[in-house]
Amino acid sequence: MNAGKSCFRFKRFEVRQDRCAMKVGTDGTLLGAWAHGGQRILDIGTGTGLIALMMAQRFPASHVVAVDIDAACVAQATQNVGASPFGNIQVMEGDICTLQLPMADYDAIVVNPPYFVDSLTCPDGQRTTARHTTMLTYRQLMETSARWLSEKGELSVVIPFDCKGRLETEAVLAGLHKVRECAVRTTPRKSPRRYLLAFSHHAAPLEQEEVVLESAPGVRSNWYQQMTKDFYL
Repeated sequence: MNAGKSCFRFKRFEVRQDRCAMKVGTDGTLLGAWAHGGQRILDIGTGTGLIALMMAQRFPASHVVAVDIDAACVAQATQNVGASPFGNIQVMEGDICTLQLPMADYDAIVVNPPYFVDSLTCPDGQRTTARHTTMLTYRQLMETSARWLSEKGELSVVIPFDCKGRLETEAVLAGLHKVRECAVRTTPRKSPRRYLLAFSHHAAPLEQEEVVLESAPGVRSNWYQQMTKDFYL
């Protein structure tokens, strides 16, 4: 998969990342493989464009809108999208809280959100924007997502275990209901370090699962292999 520090190669596309503070990682890949899709998909904070590219591959009949506030990330995502075989992705620059999007609502919204809350920020402004909630708080994220989410749509996020409670609280305040939860362990002996969560406008029986990424050191579990088989080389 790794084609050098500045580029990751997947089966059907490449992701260049030299202009982005946040690089390709497990979180984004998991979310892109796990999230439900639809005809209209919104990727908030697209960064390199990885998740948008994965959703475009999985749902070829969809229209994917990928948004980022950082101009360098928008340029990088535009480059990656332009080099891909997918013609169903539109990259936009702007603040998702105020930006006028091309469609009235979205069947699927995907977000790998900033995760540092109330912590010291980094001197690198681009990295702070990508990693800290200074530019997009969880409240703003959930309220904005609720506004753009279609009546039967689903918002999917990936979040560290210690941010889960705060995000879920803001989801409730925004009128959203948790409908799916996937606890992700790195190895069988470790506690879940990240969660994949999905929210909807309507309450439904919660679907829960717990999975493992590695069955042994350096060996992808069957679940992880199945989730990413259409992407990883």
